[in-house]
Order: sequence, then C-alpha cells, then structure tokens
Amino acid sequence: MGSNEGRSGHHPHTPTELCEPALRLYEKALRAGRIPRSDIAGAPCLTDLALLHPDPWDDTWMRPVPPSAALAHLLQPVSREIDERLRLATALSRSLFPLTAVAHDDPNLAITVLEGVPAIQASLNEATATATDEILTAQPGSDRPASTLQEALANAHTAIRRGARIRHIYQHPARYSSAVRDYLCQVPAQHLHVRTTELTVERLIIIDRDVAYIPASADRSTALRISHPALVSYLIQVYEVLWAQAVPLAENHQATAPDTPVTAVQQSIARLLTEGHVDDVVARKMGISVRTCRSHIAKLMQTLGATSRTHLGALLVESGIVETSGLDLSLRPAPAGSDDRN
Repeated sequence: MGSNEGRSGHHPHTPTELCEPALRLYEKALRAGRIPRSDIAGAPCLTDLALLHPDPWDDTWMRPVPPSAALAHLLQPVSREIDERLRLATALSRSLFPLTAVAHDDPNLAITVLEGVPAIQASLNEATATATDEILTAQPGSDRPASTLQEALANAHTAIRRGARIRHIYQHPARYSSAVRDYLCQVPAQHLHVRTTELTVERLIIIDRDVAYIPASADRSTALRISHPALVSYLIQVYEVLWAQAVPLAENHQATAPDTPVTAVQQSIARLLTEGHVDDVVARKMGISVRTCRSHIAKLMQTLGATSRTHLGALLVESGIVETSGLDLSLRPAPAGSDDRN
C-alpha cells in the first residue's frame, strides 16, 4: 500500500479511509462494470483498499470488486483484533475475578480522595447518572455560581428521568438568590423538596443512600467520596436532623413577632448578634458578605428604631425576635480593619 501524499489531485487521508471522489468513482464502476484506469489517478485509495483490480483482458480498464467481498476483506484485520481483545479480557477475568472477594472488605476502598473540582464533578456526574431513589444535598452559603447550578440542573434532570427524588437544604439567604430561584423553577416541583435553615451548614451530598460526598479541604477543592455503609448511614442521620429543623421553602418564614416586619435572614442575624458575634463572624455563619450583613443590621435598627447597637440588643429582646437566655446585648461591631469584602 502506497502513501497518499504527493498524488496529484488527491487529498491526503488515513489508509483505511475512503474519500468522497473515490466513493463516486467506485459507484460509477459498479454501475458500469468497469472504469478506465486513467480515471482513478486522482483516487489511489481505490486500489490501496483493493476495491478495484485490473481487467485481465485489457489493462487500460479496472473492474470493481463487489462491495460484500471488499467489506469482508477489509474487516478481516478488525475481526482478528476484536477476537484477540476478547481472549485477553477472558483471560484477565479468569485470573482476577476469584480475588475480588479478598479485597472486598478493605476499608481503604470505601473512602476515595478526589482532588480538583473537575475530578469531584466527574465523580458526582457518574453517581448521579445511576441514581434511582433519592439525592440529598446540603449547600452552604447564600448563592451558587451559575456554572455550578447549570451542572446541578443537568444532573437533577438525569436523576429525575430515572425516578429519583431530590431534597436540598440551603441557608436562609438562599431564599432571596435569583440564581437559586431560576434553578428551582427549572426542576419539576413534584420531584424536588427544598428547605432552608439558619444553621451554618457544610456541603453534603448523598446519592441513593449508597455514596456520600463531603469536602476535604477548606476551599472545597478536595472531597471525599464515601461508600462505607456505616459512614453513609451516619451522614444520612445527620442530614435528617438538619432537614427536620429546616423550614420548607414554600412557607413564608416569619419572625416570632408577627407585627414586626423582620425577615428570616434578619432574625437569624439578630440571634447571632445577641450571642456576641462580631459582623464578620455573623456573615461567615450566614454565608453572606460582611457588607450584606451590615445592610441587614442597618435595616433591623431602622425597623426597630434603634439608636445604637446596645439599644438594638435591648429592642430585639423586647420585641420577642430573640430569646433572652445567655445573650450579650452589647452587640459589638466588627473590629476596625475587618474584611468587608464578599
């Protein structure tokens, strides 16, 4: 078989490829029974693939090989390769399958470290693609990147098509996130249940009660994939406790004082403030920026008519928004120079 390069008028391609000009000439030869040898100068792959052979009575002509015979000839090496790979697969299975029971109980295999967001997402996608029962997630913070939500939306639709249900736990500020609302609007309501909590939650994903994912680094660039039944069962119990204490998204979560126009987020901020936390700690626990946190505090002061932070602490208790046990009513502001970025 010669090289395709350097042959006039013929575009180079792989040795096993049949180009468009060659296909047209081969069809012409099949219809006519033969074709002039001069016509195939621009399509050497016809002879390279043995689709044409010289006319034994006149070497100025070429005759076509029937497609069925040509196909059988061309597939011979492919069939041999497939047969060899099947024999190899059979031999490996016979050698290693009896040993699978030996390592089945190895605890190291029940926890896998996933490094890098792409590896984490790929593992999540794989697990979600086979989900048939339920996916449980707890998501920290008040907002999620659009790209992450798009990936989550695709996984949700895949799981729902297989009959799985989905439960999400967010922090209260997520109620006011347009990105989260857009995501929720695109998932069928009958398959999705969402609750929010004032607690500071860490990311937790449990799929079909068989495998769980938790962060393994502060920046969540490393995760653990857990398949040990006892560990997964424990994480499910933790999730159910969070779920029981969370508020359904469909409910308009009001403050304890119905006459006071305080949102659920502001009520949570008020509780943290009266426990003595400074602004940046409150913001971190709520999963919002310090600037947003201070904006909510300003609205609380305006709503209650507070003239100072100490005054605000007293008014919060008087209004019934927070309880009085163990509170620090000084409502200390954030230290000077604290980070006010997102």
